[in-house]
Amino acid sequence: MAWNEPWRVFLKREFNRNWPFLVGFGITFGLVTKLSLSLTEEDAKKSPFVQRHGK
Repeated sequence: MAWNEPWRVFLKREFNRNWPFLVGFGITFGLVTKLSLSLTEEDAKKSPFVQRHGK
């Protein structure tokens, strides 16, 4: 399996450099999803954004 050794080294190095971005992206995605799913129709009708744009 010597042909994939450079890939293992490359992926390990890149993961070590980029893990904070990946964790931050995951946390942000989770929060946005949670907040989006918790909105109700009543919240949407009261929203100034929805009233302004009519969507």
